[in-house]
Amino acid sequence: MKIPVCAVLDIGKTNKKLFLFDENYKIVLEKSGQFPETTDEDGDPCENVALLTSWVSDSLQEVFALENYDVKAINFSTYGASLVHVDEKGAPVAPLYNYLKPYPETLQKQFYSAYGGEQEFTRKTASPVLGSLNSAMIIYRLKYEKPELFAKIKYSLHLPQYVSSLVTNLFVSDITSIGCHTNLWDFDQNTYHAWVAQEGILEKLAPIEPGDKVVTKSINGQARLVGIGLHDSSSALIPYLVSFHEPFVLISTGTWCISLNPFNHTPLTDEELQYDCLCYMQYNGKPVKASRLFAGYEHEQQTKRLAEHFQKEANYYKTVAFDARIINELKAEKKTDGIDFERLSKPPMTEGLFGQRDLAGYDSYEKAYHQLILDIVNQQIISTGLVLTGSSVKRIFVDGGFGKNPIYMNLLAAAFPEMEIFAASVAQATSLGAALSIHRHWNTQPLPPDLIDLRFYNSGSTYIQQ
Repeated sequence: MKIPVCAVLDIGKTNKKLFLFDENYKIVLEKSGQFPETTDEDGDPCENVALLTSWVSDSLQEVFALENYDVKAINFSTYGASLVHVDEKGAPVAPLYNYLKPYPETLQKQFYSAYGGEQEFTRKTASPVLGSLNSAMIIYRLKYEKPELFAKIKYSLHLPQYVSSLVTNLFVSDITSIGCHTNLWDFDQNTYHAWVAQEGILEKLAPIEPGDKVVTKSINGQARLVGIGLHDSSSALIPYLVSFHEPFVLISTGTWCISLNPFNHTPLTDEELQYDCLCYMQYNGKPVKASRLFAGYEHEQQTKRLAEHFQKEANYYKTVAFDARIINELKAEKKTDGIDFERLSKPPMTEGLFGQRDLAGYDSYEKAYHQLILDIVNQQIISTGLVLTGSSVKRIFVDGGFGKNPIYMNLLAAAFPEMEIFAASVAQATSLGAALSIHRHWNTQPLPPDLIDLRFYNSGSTYIQQ
């Protein structure tokens, strides 16, 4: 008998993956692929849409042909801030411009001066000024720099909805993409910002559908349920939202440490925007206040420096256990190394503290590494504190790399003694979230209670906080 499954295509910048989840949300099959980028007309690197389109079709046909699995449903999660501009038939008419593409300064000034100035506009749209990373700025740029191409666009689809359209032939928009630093959404009015209609762009945005919507399509002679796709950051939050109903903050750690609070509905302030706060949007349309810290990148750079100075392997830090005695020593010594702490704890905190420390002042790798994590956590306290204000959160979950770091976790627990601090582990959270978002449509079983592995960290450490 065939096993009923949900197929999820999880499209990252580097890795493209396909997962099959059974009704208990266990991964029963995983396939991945990589392909080279291409360049746009300016020579800037960008996603190869033709290769991506072929990969989607080929991957799905492969799993449809498997004898052991019955693909009941399909959904998609992809990286954000990226638009595919298509004609009436859904064929791309422009490159998938990279969100790191440099943005013309004169055009940016023209935009913000026309629509109320940076400060008020960024507050209303919960979108810090990020150039091409504000995806609507790409459409605005096409209108003014390439009007003939702009005229050919029927719809500008965010990447998850483009990938979904390859299967459904339907063109829709989804709030998880629209609401994520796009410059499109007016959070005060809970609708598109007025500029979108004024610039003639509203007509090029497909109708908004709920994030848990499915369409029934006959594929290979069988009716299958197809979702409309989700922005990856919003999708990764879903396993936590379905598992925990008490308010929590999730610190998702990677290159960036992003503190996400789905239970904080206070509007973004000017100060929070300066601190690099923004809003994500849940698939149910509720905003998620978020703050970002460049801590994973800082850790990567500084562990290279430590390895070189102390002549250790690059990954030696993984062998360093948490030692409260070392933390007590460091706090007693209060090394300042001439650092301007006040400046480095102000917006936007993209620069770390440890990079300014003199490694000659540390007699061991272990002591220097504890100082690095202490510095990172001191900035993490400020960053996470921004999204805690105004909410009744009692739990903090940490997933990703720092969740596996005992020094970081113990220091975080000590920093928030009134909170329950957990290291959380979810296998393929982004893909799992996409499958869970359409659970009620395809799955006959109740939600399993063990979607997330948790490890509790006690705040009762032996050292004294500053």
